[in-house]
Amino acid sequence: MEALGLQKGNVSNEYGFYSFTLPATNDSITLRFNYLGYETAYRQIKSTPGAITLNVSLRPQGSVLGEVVIRANNPLEDKVKSTEMSVMALSAREAKALPALFGEVDVIKILQLKPGVASGSEGTTGLFVRGGGGDQNLIVLDEAVVYNANHLFGFFSTFNSDAVKDLKVYKGGFPAQYGGRLSSVIDVRMREGNNKEYDVTGGLGLISSRLTVEGPIQKDKSSFIVSGRRTYADLITRGINRANADKPDYNPIPDYYFYDLNTKVNFTLSEKDRLYLSGYFGRDVFTFNNETFNFLFDWGNATGTARWNHIFGPKLFSNTTFTFSDYRYRIRNILQGFSFNLGSNVKDANLKVDLYYQPNNQHTIRFGGNATYHDFQVARLKFGSDDGSINFESGQGYDGMEYGLYFSDEWALTDRLKINYGARLSAWQNNPAFYANFEPRAAINFALTDNWSLKGSYSRMNQYVHLLASSGLSLPTDIWYPSTENIKPEVSDQIAIGTSYLLNKKWLITWEGWYKWLQNQVDFIDGAELFGNDALEGELAIGKGYAFSPLELEIEKKEGRLTGWIGYTLAWVKRGEFKDINGGAYFPPRFDTRHNLSIVGLYDLARKWQLTATWVYTSGYVSWLPLGRFTFQDVSGAPFQAVVPVYGNRNTFRYPPYMRLDLGIVYKWKTRRSEQDLTISVYNATDRRNPYFIFIEPELETVGQNGQTIEVPTAIRAKQVSLFPILPSVTWNFKF
Repeated sequence: MEALGLQKGNVSNEYGFYSFTLPATNDSITLRFNYLGYETAYRQIKSTPGAITLNVSLRPQGSVLGEVVIRANNPLEDKVKSTEMSVMALSAREAKALPALFGEVDVIKILQLKPGVASGSEGTTGLFVRGGGGDQNLIVLDEAVVYNANHLFGFFSTFNSDAVKDLKVYKGGFPAQYGGRLSSVIDVRMREGNNKEYDVTGGLGLISSRLTVEGPIQKDKSSFIVSGRRTYADLITRGINRANADKPDYNPIPDYYFYDLNTKVNFTLSEKDRLYLSGYFGRDVFTFNNETFNFLFDWGNATGTARWNHIFGPKLFSNTTFTFSDYRYRIRNILQGFSFNLGSNVKDANLKVDLYYQPNNQHTIRFGGNATYHDFQVARLKFGSDDGSINFESGQGYDGMEYGLYFSDEWALTDRLKINYGARLSAWQNNPAFYANFEPRAAINFALTDNWSLKGSYSRMNQYVHLLASSGLSLPTDIWYPSTENIKPEVSDQIAIGTSYLLNKKWLITWEGWYKWLQNQVDFIDGAELFGNDALEGELAIGKGYAFSPLELEIEKKEGRLTGWIGYTLAWVKRGEFKDINGGAYFPPRFDTRHNLSIVGLYDLARKWQLTATWVYTSGYVSWLPLGRFTFQDVSGAPFQAVVPVYGNRNTFRYPPYMRLDLGIVYKWKTRRSEQDLTISVYNATDRRNPYFIFIEPELETVGQNGQTIEVPTAIRAKQVSLFPILPSVTWNFKF
């Protein structure tokens, strides 16, 4: 909010609470309230000796009333004035307009178009932020941790766009209230539901359908929202399998589907108390059955959040939260009298208290703490026969406690100089291991002019849980492993400097440069045995890493007929000093890409028509391919001819560059009781065959020898596998 004419303003916290001290005056003061994607609201008040309460609801642009978090001024002006840096905000409204793979809007994939963020393999939702691994992102949904935010083997995220209000991503300069991961915080907030009238929202796409119902429980005092999504490819494949079941040479098509359900209710208990209850449940299921083979692979997340907001007075606000998270996967195979089961599971129960105190317009103080209980079931393997003659079981179970205490103060020293300083004290206990770490945080903003500011930040983070999986992909076979006596917490230190310049009140130009040091990085040794191993720590190597970028640039425009952004990152990422990997030498991880450029545009062609486009260029990813091969012949116990690959140093081969153009057109129409749109999008409009992976294959020549014919390799060729050609899609979205 901003007091017009006084050149003073303030920003609410993420729960909508704000405090603002007005000067004593006999004149009326006009307050302005803004939020991205909502119409500006004005309130005129008179300064009084005591405190007053002012609740404001903003109207979404072209939509119904909705209660939102209050922000000051033009959102781009906020970024110039704020001490926050290395932060990205995205609303579901923005994400829904962009062209998407199979027409399925995905807020996580939109983040891949932002500077400082590298994606995983083509089409996946992998996120590698400023040189960090995929497990170094703290992803929270209504403050509950989501351990694997993927559906369809990583091609879609778990977040249903109809249920998401907005999300905020921190790439550096982390606020003190966040901890537990090294590289980013992705804070996803669910919508709270319409507390004034009932709405039904949904969409029909090529791969999935969505339906959301929301409305008041008691008008203006409580509301609910229930949102579900499901794919239906399995319904088609089952029909094909039934139609061809009598054919003797027919091979059944595997079944695959995913679904998720979001629900949330909130209650206004009094003028000072609000209660929120929310939950998420999602599951992926892959099955394949025939007469002798029964295979099931399923994985998913479940989260729950109970949150109580209390206002102690005009300057002090508290938020008490209990969250529960449960991520698990399971592989089951039954084959001719034998059964094989493999799985892993991590569960969290977390209690957190946050307090927000604004003694005056110069200080915004936050402090609080949390305690989290972790329960790990690591790589459980069971193998047995139906008659009980064979029975084998392995795996490990761990638990641990994670603690955090934090304090921060955003201090406006002058009209042009702001600092945000604070610290977090984190601790981990896993008998007999105990670690305690001090994590300082600091950020500064100096306004050279009203439109130009300089910024800097430093933050230290610790991570006590580790993902044991391939660093290049985000597959569901994730094993989360705790810190122990031998596996110490991962540590990162990041410094960043930058500048923000607002051009003509419309274009925000942001430059940042950063450097990150990484300690106690965890990776597998060559030839590691992952499953059926009760001594996993012997398969792990501990090393270091670093990443830096002299140029992380973003140019964005939020208002007008043409909106969008241009993002570019020049960066280097290295890992090294692993005793049993690469001889200790440094090497680039798979997600090291030198150049990342993205251009995103949305153009309102007319009142009902909107054109959208994204263009992406990325330097090729690195890979570990064999340098050569040698051949064994006439070796006892070996095939007639065995070809053995020879590997050199890790990740010395770089893929060709990745380029993709996506196009979309949206037609919107309204009736008295509905809002609808038809979205036609084209993924990979130029039909460029980008590499999904590359493999090495020998070229063989048949020759005669001693009356026999043998195949002799004459050359070695690298071959590329591409995944997605040009893919058009159509989606119908509706709201009644």
